[in-house]
Amino acid sequence: MTRSLRSSAPPVFSGDRSPSLLLGPTAWDSFRADLIAHTRVRRQLESAAAPALKINRLTVVDKPVLPLSGDAHDYVSFGPYWWPDPDKADGLPYIRRDGETNPTSGGDRVALEQLAAALSTLGALARLGLSAEPARQAGRLLRGWFIDPSTRMNPHLTYAQGIPGHCVGRGIGIIDTSWFCFLLDEIAGLEFNSHWTPADLRAVKAWFSDYLDWLLESIEGQQECAEFNNHGTWYDAQVGCFALFCGRDHLARLQIEQFTFGRISSHIDADGRQPHELDRTLSLTYCTFNLLAFACIAQAARRLHLDLWNWTSPQNGSLIQAIRWLLPYYAGETPWTWPQLIPFKTARAALLLNLAADGTGDAAFSALSRRLSSHPLDRVSPWPLFS
Repeated sequence: MTRSLRSSAPPVFSGDRSPSLLLGPTAWDSFRADLIAHTRVRRQLESAAAPALKINRLTVVDKPVLPLSGDAHDYVSFGPYWWPDPDKADGLPYIRRDGETNPTSGGDRVALEQLAAALSTLGALARLGLSAEPARQAGRLLRGWFIDPSTRMNPHLTYAQGIPGHCVGRGIGIIDTSWFCFLLDEIAGLEFNSHWTPADLRAVKAWFSDYLDWLLESIEGQQECAEFNNHGTWYDAQVGCFALFCGRDHLARLQIEQFTFGRISSHIDADGRQPHELDRTLSLTYCTFNLLAFACIAQAARRLHLDLWNWTSPQNGSLIQAIRWLLPYYAGETPWTWPQLIPFKTARAALLLNLAADGTGDAAFSALSRRLSSHPLDRVSPWPLFS
């Protein structure tokens, strides 16, 4: 059953810049202070951003294989953990190998992640205000992916994470755009310039509003909303963040109140364990990934005066307890005994801990975030500078 939540009148989008959704001013001021005070780390960021400054074109239409629709503007990707069946001559239908990524599965996800990583470094440099070029280049990339009629992505994921021999797309493919939640903070930090104007901001908000409608009303969106693990959490994060970005706050509140509180209850045990994620072959990775989604929701929900950080479920589970349960493993004080096919890079926990520190004021979260980060960017971006 789809949910039609559009109002009778079309939304009106503001061209005014708005505050960051996920990290507050204190966190961003700390990030800037670290870069200004330490020439070496600033130069590392400048070096990492150099390739992004040279990108001439990065769009969804530059793809080697068209989706079933034949429209190059339609995003297409394939399930990352699905492989050809070695017992079949044509390999079809594909079979699942959890935690083992098929290197040919990327599709447009490769370009999307390149876009996200580029905008991460460009947005970080733009916040320093030392040069106008990072903001100008970020504007060019945003226009290419979301605005320019000849290159913009159609606002849906009908063909995301298809499985050869099974389906052309799946609801769980919606997780491919989870990184857009962080993109909104990067947009918030951009000063207007010749390549990023109030009209451009309104156009990007219109794109996200259309995508939000698809998330809420499509079969794929309903399937993802019904997922019981990190997929459902990231669906809530996307709906909440995109709705707030577009000024459709009532939709964010509805999603959080109807679904997110219940997910905390079903995802997190009283001691802080996440049973759905501990069953995975990359269990620490997915425990962190799921909590990162919850952290995004909790931070964004502050704009609605909803306190998810300090909420405790009827089963005595809470976001804070879930993070505290992971601290000794992140710190290397206790060995991780659940499945983890690929070693977990602890720098990838720095962003989660920084979000938690920003939302709760817990000094232990802040201290460990700094200790684990290999560069200040690790604390504000899901794309570590040294991956």
